[in-house]
Amino acid sequence: MSGAGTVHTAVGTPEDRRRIQRGWCWYDWANSVFPTSVVTVFLSLYLTSIARAAAEADTALNGPAPCAGDNTLVRCDVTFLGLQFPAGSLWGYLLSFATVIQVLVLPVAGAIADRSANKRRMLAGFAFTGAVATCLLALVEGQNWQIGVLLFTIGNICWGTSVVIYYAFIPEISTADERDALSSRGWAFGYLGGGVCLALQLALFLGHESLGLAQSEAVRACFILTGIWWAVFTLVPLRVLRDRPRQDRTDLGGGKITGGFRELGDTMRYARKFPLTLAFLGSYLIFTDGISTVANVAGQYGSLELKLPQSTLITAILMTQFVAFIGGVLHGQVARRVGAKKTILGSLVVWLVMLVLAYFVQAGEQLQFFGIAAGIGLVLGGTNALARSLFSQMVPAGKEGQYFAVYEIGERSTSWLGPLVYAGIGQATGSFRLAILSMMIFFIVGFVLVWLVPVRRAIRAVGNSEPAVL
Repeated sequence: MSGAGTVHTAVGTPEDRRRIQRGWCWYDWANSVFPTSVVTVFLSLYLTSIARAAAEADTALNGPAPCAGDNTLVRCDVTFLGLQFPAGSLWGYLLSFATVIQVLVLPVAGAIADRSANKRRMLAGFAFTGAVATCLLALVEGQNWQIGVLLFTIGNICWGTSVVIYYAFIPEISTADERDALSSRGWAFGYLGGGVCLALQLALFLGHESLGLAQSEAVRACFILTGIWWAVFTLVPLRVLRDRPRQDRTDLGGGKITGGFRELGDTMRYARKFPLTLAFLGSYLIFTDGISTVANVAGQYGSLELKLPQSTLITAILMTQFVAFIGGVLHGQVARRVGAKKTILGSLVVWLVMLVLAYFVQAGEQLQFFGIAAGIGLVLGGTNALARSLFSQMVPAGKEGQYFAVYEIGERSTSWLGPLVYAGIGQATGSFRLAILSMMIFFIVGFVLVWLVPVRRAIRAVGNSEPAVL
């Protein structure tokens, strides 16, 4: 195997592609509820409270109170696999651990998808398994936070793997000039779907007393709603997406799993032929680490550092979802005029401004927090949407699953370094203000590296057609 492979041709007539693209976007709508409702809103605070309850129960049996004093972030400790750490840092460490597992799983899954003639079936399998794991989070109560760790890890792996396969359809259903608009529209649609589901969950959470539910019961009901939403709306793209025979694949021998490992190794050996693609990928993995970390810890930052009630946090995140829909559409329009690369660079500058402002938000100031949430929403969807479409231009034909698997490792769901830095600084200082400010380094480095990548040359190097504006 050598070179860039066979150049992609998108399927069907323009009318056929538009129909397939509309259906494809529904998986953004379906899967976005997992990072929004589970990762960003409910599980971070809920799992922290379960872990803290376990630490308090352990204290009653075994010794001095680990949760005593004013600063419970540092002194409320739990133990897992022989390691002891603050309950407040559990979520950051879990995000880091879950991403390390993805690093091991996703590239091989992407290689298997590239060999398979049944990507649609693989998408269904991982999506439905992840949805079931999400529903089962409703079993987490009392002190059994360890079950929550296991179920979240499973759900996160399935979510990430399904998204890898979903992204790999992009070159098959769109031309080079259609991809920025398609990716931006899908990402915006995803935030709209996540926002609609979160609005329903917010109504359930805020009205739990009138429904005769305890607050914890309302949260667990939200987990069930998330899983059902994910599963039901996955049916829409499954109806329109079609598998394409992999007649261009070299027979590497063995079954799909064994062959997937072999093809992954083959891809890693030949990846050096496309250093510009790897350079952009490295840039993306850096700045998206900052994006995913900020999104995933926003609720905890507002709760533990800014002392805001959970209803305020959910409202702010809900608002961010709908603003992100507008932002995603705007990013697509701007990219059509000035190109994806320049638009991404502008978005990274806005991220830097928002982090500085977040550092200065005063405790208890809801309007200031809402302002930051709105600013982040404008760039939250668009930055990654354009990175997704731009990267798809630089991927060798026939290697979409494998390259997007590596891409997804640093995607918005979770990255390991950002949460680790955030949790570590929070643990060391007893405050998350410096922790949130430290995320600036990811955006600064990412900006410089993206600016240095010659994207047109990268697209030509893999044998793909260049879009008119870039």
